[in-house]
Amino acid sequence: MATGAAASPPAGRPSPWADRIGRTLMAVDAAATLVAFAGGILIMTSVSDDRVITEAWRTLAYVVFAGLWIVLAVAPRRQWGLWELLLFHKGAITVYCFVMWDKPDAAQTAFIDLFVLVTTAVAYVLCRGWTSWRTGAAEPARGGL
Repeated sequence: MATGAAASPPAGRPSPWADRIGRTLMAVDAAATLVAFAGGILIMTSVSDDRVITEAWRTLAYVVFAGLWIVLAVAPRRQWGLWELLLFHKGAITVYCFVMWDKPDAAQTAFIDLFVLVTTAVAYVLCRGWTSWRTGAAEPARGGL
């Protein structure tokens, strides 16, 4: 029979189920972003010359965001600042899209970025992402998803 101390996670670490769910959310966000990357490639092949550089920049940024979510899925408490950068960007673009609601693509972008903002915020809480700011914050020995 497990005692209370043995059953609870070490200080600063989430429970195994919370950690697993949070990491899975980050993996889902990464996979969804790679799907957007594939869609961006299709868009790049069909836009006018005056839009191709902007679309290439946007499309390649999907790889960066997917990479950030993958890094957080693998080591959510070792990456100080990444959580907050993602939360800032996704929050800012969501607010901007709601303010500019009458613009093309605003509604679609608002809801997609709101989704990843919420999933990232939930994962931040579940994985205790803020503990990455502590010196020497350790990852569980098992690592990975």
